[in-house]
Amino acid sequence: MTKNKPGFSTLAIHAGAQPDPTTGARVTPIYQTASFVFNDADHAASLFGLQAFGNIYTRIMNPTQAVLEERVAALEGGTAALAVASGHAAQLLVFHTIMRPGDNFIAARRLYGGSINQFGHAFKNFDWHVRWADTDDLSTFESQIDDKTKGIFIESLANPGGTFVDIAGIAEIAHRHGLPLIVDNTMATPYLLRPLEHGADIVVHSLTKFMGGHGNSMGGIIVDGGTFDWSASGKYPALSEPRPEYAGMVLHSTFGNFAFAIACRVLGLRDFGPAISPFNAFQLLTGIETLPLRMQRHSDNALAVATWLKGHDKVAWVNYAGLDDHPNHALQQRYAPKGAGAVFTIGLKGGYEAGKRFVEGLEMISHLANIGDTRSLVIHPASTTHRQLSEEQQVAAGAGPDVVRLSIGIEDAADIIADIEQALAKA
Repeated sequence: MTKNKPGFSTLAIHAGAQPDPTTGARVTPIYQTASFVFNDADHAASLFGLQAFGNIYTRIMNPTQAVLEERVAALEGGTAALAVASGHAAQLLVFHTIMRPGDNFIAARRLYGGSINQFGHAFKNFDWHVRWADTDDLSTFESQIDDKTKGIFIESLANPGGTFVDIAGIAEIAHRHGLPLIVDNTMATPYLLRPLEHGADIVVHSLTKFMGGHGNSMGGIIVDGGTFDWSASGKYPALSEPRPEYAGMVLHSTFGNFAFAIACRVLGLRDFGPAISPFNAFQLLTGIETLPLRMQRHSDNALAVATWLKGHDKVAWVNYAGLDDHPNHALQQRYAPKGAGAVFTIGLKGGYEAGKRFVEGLEMISHLANIGDTRSLVIHPASTTHRQLSEEQQVAAGAGPDVVRLSIGIEDAADIIADIEQALAKA
């Protein structure tokens, strides 16, 4: 392993993990403890002062969590990572680290509805302000940047529509203005697409989805790309100025290319406390071991189902970037040639009511608010995940009233199609 760079599947199983030094356990144990014993008073002081690495308290770090962080950082090609309780928690800590009251950031309109709600409402309590841009017109990102703008946020593969985004084009705009590009890579996962290779500076995930893959554990993660210069502009004082709580330490000059991950941990997770449980970290690690197998099957199944649906006389349209005639297909081939992922949307010729009957008529496919499970899932976004938005916002996000979202699982494709076929007959 020292002479060769491990492949993706090898990293998915081995990155960050070693046999337990005490017991010899090969699988990473669940370190189900609240705190950790110090060697002596000086050891404790050095840990609290960020002068040594080690475990203090599970709200801040835990050995099971550490393996998860190293593994995802390796898979994304980052320098370090921070695992937290959910994808929303990851986004909060990212923006807490770069924003100050009165600041703004630019975000793509095509986002998960919960993110749109978080950015447009909850963040106002911190006096942080979002400006919406259109990924089909990159000039809408650049035209809204001013001296209070602190970053740009996009999804690599937008939820719910499964639309690919020109990451490199947006990264060029961000970097021209000295801003970090933050990419939510939940839908694609690093198996299909690694945003850091296309100019992203920070990657976030809801690990609850495809990374864990089994719909059984909540988690989120922040991956530090290690390439952004946090000291160049003076716009990011959390990293570039002395921290009074750490005896005047400057995080960027002290920790270099993994300073952002450290800042999110010691300035955000420490004080807000959205810690991931050791058990959830263990479950997510186990799921990640089969990520490359699952993502390829998800993508292959989704293409088969989307192709079949496209020819059905009750289906008005199918929005899946893996289809040759999709307007986004060229971007999909450029950024994710192994596949277009598991999630896509459809509209039935009967509109909203037909969509409702279709969802209610499915038998094997589960109606619930999640994606990325081994099981195939369905939901009507406008009445659930995007319900808080106006109809105009729903349409802009790709979640209009007639939209049905499918997350295709890893069952036999013929069985998925059979369930959809009988539900369409009822609709």
